[in-house]
Amino acid sequence: MDLKPGSRWRSAVCDTEVIVVRAPAGPVIFRIGGAAVCPADADQDRPTADRGGARPDAALAGGTLLGKRYTDEASGLQVLCVKAGAGTITVDGRPAAVMTPRQLPASD
Repeated sequence: MDLKPGSRWRSAVCDTEVIVVRAPAGPVIFRIGGAAVCPADADQDRPTADRGGARPDAALAGGTLLGKRYTDEASGLQVLCVKAGAGTITVDGRPAAVMTPRQLPASD
């Protein structure tokens, strides 16, 4: 899987879709909800969780938030969630952390 900046990926088990902001330093195992991701434009007629399709692993169903960036410090991968879903983003088995906004200095 080629995780290039700007590439769009989706989960096979929930509605989560992400765009890669920063590529990982090397090859990684990138999953959402415990299942491998696939390109967002592939197989548009896939079943979704709300239509009785596949579901995320119960241990990896923490969800993703629309508009939040997720990062894995060990690999350097950073993604932006463009469609929220029930699955947790993992990289090499580690849950990705939600990035907090940087504090800007106050302008008085």
